[in-house]
Amino acid sequence: MTVQELTAMIRDIPDFPKPGILFRDITPILADPRALRAVLDHLETWAASDAPEMIAGIEARGFMFGPPLAARLGAGFVPVRKPGKLPHSIVSESYALEYGENTLEMHEDAVRPGQKVLIVDDLLATGGTASAAASLVRQLGGEVSGFLFMVELAALDGRSQLGGLPVRSLIGL
Repeated sequence: MTVQELTAMIRDIPDFPKPGILFRDITPILADPRALRAVLDHLETWAASDAPEMIAGIEARGFMFGPPLAARLGAGFVPVRKPGKLPHSIVSESYALEYGENTLEMHEDAVRPGQKVLIVDDLLATGGTASAAASLVRQLGGEVSGFLFMVELAALDGRSQLGGLPVRSLIGL
């Protein structure tokens, strides 16, 4: 499938989760085996060029792309979770969202010092969530090799929050 075909499958949901927010719904892509495979194929090509040892997927939609990419690349997967979801000792990072604040957590032994980590999520908006995930990786001594997204909302300029590291996104909106 082409990027244009994939883009056409994304639904716009106004005023979700709060008034004034335009939510980009990727579930039609996830429901279509051909579309999902095309997205994973594109993301895998880019991820392979980074040769990551670990893929860090941000809750929750980063979990949809991170584990399959990790399996395809022979890398490990690290879940980056919302507070209170991880059972072991954690590190945490708070950050601002487009519509509020949040915190992310990671197990304190999820990344080894010097380990090369690619951060994966479905969508790049303001960059706060991805930046917080990168901070977690760095707290543990890992090296962030870059960021990989299915969708980027270019007008929000989230790239500017990611420290000049490589950012790849399949669909620009």
